[in-house]
Amino acid sequence: MSDFSSIAAQFVTFYYQNFDTQRSNLGSLYRENSMLTFESSQHQGIAGIVGKLTSLPFQKVAHEISTIDAQPASPNGDIIVLVTGSLLVDDEKNPLKYTQVFHLVPENDSYFVFNDIFKMVY
Repeated sequence: MSDFSSIAAQFVTFYYQNFDTQRSNLGSLYRENSMLTFESSQHQGIAGIVGKLTSLPFQKVAHEISTIDAQPASPNGDIIVLVTGSLLVDDEKNPLKYTQVFHLVPENDSYFVFNDIFKMVY
């Protein structure tokens, strides 16, 4: 059995580093049957997901991860990852709390995001 917790931690670090610096690079993490639900708005496929992420109304963003919880999601090696944290956008001084769930599916020697659910916590 692979170490799903370390895979999840590596993925989350990679994802948020890219999100915070170059959101358009995130397309390689998704497939055409992937789905993003961002604040209850659903987007499917690479173009739809990257289109949503790159159209978010802020220039600068910094994620600060509070927790990462992971579980095996199927006998096929899928991993469910729950992230909580806060983010600072543009020149805001007050961090915004969020939670995000990733369903990672193994592919070759890596993983892709099959499902991605993002929600602000108010």
